[in-house]
Amino acid sequence: MDQLLEMADLVSGIIWGPFVLIPLLLGVGVFLTVRLGLIQLIRLPHAMWLAFVRRKEDASVEGDISHYQALSTALAATVGVGNIAGAALAIGIGGPGSLFWMWVIGIFGMATKYSEALLGVKYRRADAKGEQSGGPMYYLKYGIKGGLGTTLGVAFAVFGAIAAFGIGNGTQANTLTQQVTSVTPLPAWLVGLLLMIIAGSVILGGIKSIGRVASALVPIMIIGYVGICLIVLAVNWAALLPALQLVFSDAFTGTAATGGFAGAGIMLAIQMGFARGIFSNESGLGTGGIAAAAAKTTQPVRQAMVSMTQTFIDTIIVVSMTCMVIIVTGVWQTDNAGDGSLLTSRAMSEGLSVIDPALGAAGTYIVAISVGVFAFSTLLGWAYYGERCVEFLGGRKFVLPYRLVFIAIIYVGSVASLDAVWLFSDIANGLMALPNLVGLLLLSPVIVAETKKFFGHPNWRDPDAVMEDVRS
Repeated sequence: MDQLLEMADLVSGIIWGPFVLIPLLLGVGVFLTVRLGLIQLIRLPHAMWLAFVRRKEDASVEGDISHYQALSTALAATVGVGNIAGAALAIGIGGPGSLFWMWVIGIFGMATKYSEALLGVKYRRADAKGEQSGGPMYYLKYGIKGGLGTTLGVAFAVFGAIAAFGIGNGTQANTLTQQVTSVTPLPAWLVGLLLMIIAGSVILGGIKSIGRVASALVPIMIIGYVGICLIVLAVNWAALLPALQLVFSDAFTGTAATGGFAGAGIMLAIQMGFARGIFSNESGLGTGGIAAAAAKTTQPVRQAMVSMTQTFIDTIIVVSMTCMVIIVTGVWQTDNAGDGSLLTSRAMSEGLSVIDPALGAAGTYIVAISVGVFAFSTLLGWAYYGERCVEFLGGRKFVLPYRLVFIAIIYVGSVASLDAVWLFSDIANGLMALPNLVGLLLLSPVIVAETKKFFGHPNWRDPDAVMEDVRS
């Protein structure tokens, strides 16, 4: 077993190292950004309007959930432990400069997410129950003709179904349980049982149930967490400008050893920033295309614009809040660099103690609740991703059995030690990304053509006008 784990650790290090996925993910993001003419920056205001102001859909349009619910489902799956513990770990190991590189991968990742969502809607299919199925497995199979497309699609679906049990289930359930048991007297088995019942009741209802819960939960959890972070930054305002200067300077010079911080070179800052940024927003993994395919829309480009705001919210907003709180309070210079959750908890406590020492003591509870809610939402999103992969591989008849097994794994993950699961989940995630990135490159002409066609419409800003043209 030890030899197997050592081998798995080696494989994971290669896949997520500086020579395979990290440059490939960045390269694809840069390539798509150039081909799409900086769409993620130019069209972001309109995308935010579609996602959070308009939000409505035509009831007669094919799809299962609204634009906003599809976005919420994707946010539920991606805004998770990585936004708190993962982002903190990047700063603790790579230094403040890592945040700059998380911004870089986040901005280019928006073009990747846009492309995944566009293709997800364009190549989606209705399953035996009439629900929409889409994502990389479909656009790889139907967009790339011949055996190559089918092979890539099957590979993505197999690795996606496996990864959902690990990174999207067991590890999330385990993290949530640890947080609850750390601040309450409840035993792990009881927390796991309650979590299995609550999450299971949502998951068994399918995408419509998940969409409803996600659309209600996601705004509360993100606004609540960001709001508390803003309070910490406001009361520590004097350290804000020096912290931002540190982010930019250390991104290109590395960080010298100081306090309990061991120091980090520029390459470590880049590697930690890219790796944690990708882990957080999932741009390039293809999962965003699965959620987008469920949206009620006739326009792949419109849903793609809505979907790319997910990466912006996840990385540019939520991850930035975590990192800036850690930097302005100075706790990144302590000996807790290897424990992301502890680093964030300490930063919250020290930041809020400026207002009142008693309030500072609540920092641990705030982070515990945030991690728990984020982990719960991730469970819901990945349950849908996994079932769509299984539906692609075997048909609708396998969806209910998969849901039941997924729900059972929630309890197992809550009470078991999952060090090995984290490792194998990282590998499965990486292996999901590889066929998806190949597909995005091969299908980039389709992405560009669809984008030009949409924005070539004289009334593209008016969804109702475009809808009428589609009907006619």
